[in-house]
Amino acid sequence: MSSTTVVQNDQQHTLGSSVPPFTAHAISVSLPTWKDNVGYEEGEKRVVDVMVSGYPRFFIHLSIQKLARICEQKFGVQGEKCLLCPTRRIAEQCRQFMVDRSSKAGSTVPVRLVQFTICPEENERQTPCRELHIVLFPGDQFPLAKQFWQHTGLCVSSRYAERCLSMLHEEPSSPQTAMPPTSPIRPPVKPGNRHYSAKSFGKSPPTSPTVPHTQFGGSIANQTAELLSKDHFNYLEERYGRNMPLESAAAAKRAMRRRIAGVLVRDTPNDWSTAGDREAELGPSTRGVEGVTEDDVFLYSTGMSAIWSAHQLATTVRPAAKSICFGFPYTDTLKILEKWGPGCHFFGHGLDADIDDLEKLLENESQQSNGPPVLSLFTEFPSNPLLRAADLPRLRRLADKYDFLIVVDETLGNFVNVEVLPYADIVVSSLSKVFSGDANVMGGSLILNPKGRHYAALKAHMATNYEDSYFDEDAIYMERNSRDFRRRIHVIDENTLAVCSFLRARSLADPHPPARPAIREVYYPTWVTAHNYEKCRVRGPDGRPAGGFGGLFSLTFTSVEASQAFFDTLPCMKGPSLGTNFTLACPYTILAHYAELDWAAGWGVDKDLVRVSVGMEKRETLLKGFEKALLAAEATLQES
Repeated sequence: MSSTTVVQNDQQHTLGSSVPPFTAHAISVSLPTWKDNVGYEEGEKRVVDVMVSGYPRFFIHLSIQKLARICEQKFGVQGEKCLLCPTRRIAEQCRQFMVDRSSKAGSTVPVRLVQFTICPEENERQTPCRELHIVLFPGDQFPLAKQFWQHTGLCVSSRYAERCLSMLHEEPSSPQTAMPPTSPIRPPVKPGNRHYSAKSFGKSPPTSPTVPHTQFGGSIANQTAELLSKDHFNYLEERYGRNMPLESAAAAKRAMRRRIAGVLVRDTPNDWSTAGDREAELGPSTRGVEGVTEDDVFLYSTGMSAIWSAHQLATTVRPAAKSICFGFPYTDTLKILEKWGPGCHFFGHGLDADIDDLEKLLENESQQSNGPPVLSLFTEFPSNPLLRAADLPRLRRLADKYDFLIVVDETLGNFVNVEVLPYADIVVSSLSKVFSGDANVMGGSLILNPKGRHYAALKAHMATNYEDSYFDEDAIYMERNSRDFRRRIHVIDENTLAVCSFLRARSLADPHPPARPAIREVYYPTWVTAHNYEKCRVRGPDGRPAGGFGGLFSLTFTSVEASQAFFDTLPCMKGPSLGTNFTLACPYTILAHYAELDWAAGWGVDKDLVRVSVGMEKRETLLKGFEKALLAAEATLQES
């Protein structure tokens, strides 16, 4: 039996389980082999029937499902299904989306809204009532409703649902206790697989706080057994004693906004518990723009809701026009620009030559329009999954000349490493990633540039219309997770550079490649559009680069067999998401673009691409694990 087969058999014990393991609000799911990822996309019962978790915008947490069933039974008629929203405005936006999309398809869907206020018992009056705004529609229209959930990220969180269930005296839908890694797979349920599936449901992991993350390498089963042997009581006391009480949610949000604005004079362990206090010492922002304050930062329930809100803000404040999507982005960013507003122009390569073409488009459009030729330009810095960085200074000059907004997603670069705010009107980020690191809570942020040409109009609209729908308990967990994010990012940056340097030296991209390399290309900002990345890299007081290159990279291979062998052998957690404190890998194109592989390949995103988010494990352990995977990939070339 080959080593690859041994690893596959071992990892099968984790198929469908939550990532991190035994985490009630985990935001990833274990899909440990290439075959499992294809099976998920194709709806194989072997895969979907054992899934207990998933990325929250694609896989609806079982507690949310249970609460939805209660609402359907209470308020639904004639087989109606529902989505649950935390505010009336979001419910109305969901209804509008469903009506607009269905009307364009030829038949308007009937959608109605119900408000359900849930209050605690008399002896629990310190707990506030919670409002559910229920969007009801014919059951066969759930896939359409699910698009709103996926693209906007605005619906209720799993913690919100569990709070509502507790006030209804219903147990959260996570009744099973942790099972040893050698136990049989849980009994099958009937979840769906696809992003818009009406049944993208599965069983929920047990309700418990996050457990410590495993060491990289070694057997997956042994890692899980190690988790089960931890002293949970000591862990809970040491780890969760730092959480703010629930009534301190406002202070937690204020602390995060200050952290993101870069105005906390001291953000050390001794100061963390008071970072949100009114008396906390604040100073000038470190974000590279004078005048940034916490009041320029707005929090959202997910990164996509921040991106969606940035687009909504632009369409409201500025004259109607198409937007620009510059570079190959995470899939839902493009969907937002296409499905809301007048549409978008897509410059999918995001290279310097594309700016030449963009400039021609802007000139032509400006001659045919009395207003700005485009509404806004959205770009990731760097992009996911090709890690390309756009020439932001040049794009800024075009935006100033043609009067459009620039929105930069800094999730992958993060503001410890890159300084993009000076070139943007709006900066967005998924806080669910490295800002959190623990992969047990969702969140997003939007920051306005106070030096931007349209800042006054943008800020005035936000001051009047911003709605804080970020659930208090999620904010408290996110604030706690984020306290040491700078330290974690530096460790992750150094680990990732070491791993990428090792892999590139054994790739076709190296100036002196091996005779039969398995790796074709290593996509990492050190080598990909490095000149543009350097323009925005954070500098120290001496002017030298202080920021790193981030924790994400992608690989392509000289054969599909090499790619699959590398992925299957890599001894780390496998699943969607990134920015985790532990190493996490996925066959990105298979998961994100399975129904459009040829289209993605046309933009340079190959079907054999493996994306890796590097964690905080010991560097020598990481290198040994990646060498093991590389040897397995190279072995496929010898066999062919």
